[in-house]
Amino acid sequence: MANMVPLVLATLIFQQSPPNQTPAPSPAYYREGSGVTSPILIRETKPNYTAEAMRARIHGVVRLECVVMPDGSVGNVQVVRSLDAQFGLDQQAMNAVRQWRFRPGMKDGAPVPVLVLIEMSFTLKDRVPASRSTQRTRVALVR
Repeated sequence: MANMVPLVLATLIFQQSPPNQTPAPSPAYYREGSGVTSPILIRETKPNYTAEAMRARIHGVVRLECVVMPDGSVGNVQVVRSLDAQFGLDQQAMNAVRQWRFRPGMKDGAPVPVLVLIEMSFTLKDRVPASRSTQRTRVALVR
């Protein structure tokens, strides 16, 4: 079997409220739009690609939904679309996202909790000779 290096890509997708929908007073969280700004990722922690998932050659996308809190931390995290509950990639994605930090979303000049959707891609690539190989992780934000 060829030596492999994992490649992880996370995509942050902000969910917008329909333009003519007004949120109820003090919701548990807001969605971007209608005067609510997007949280901005300022610190990420890269997920681990488990050895079991690498051996099983599991790759694909985990879709997570989470709330970015007013202090910039990540609150509740849920798997919306599972990649792999058996080999631990869903859990690794959740663990990594819980450690991310954001500049919080704002509404009327005050930080508010904002719901975001994150897509994290796990990809195995054949790696270069061991002397030059490293684990690669890529994170991209999509607005």
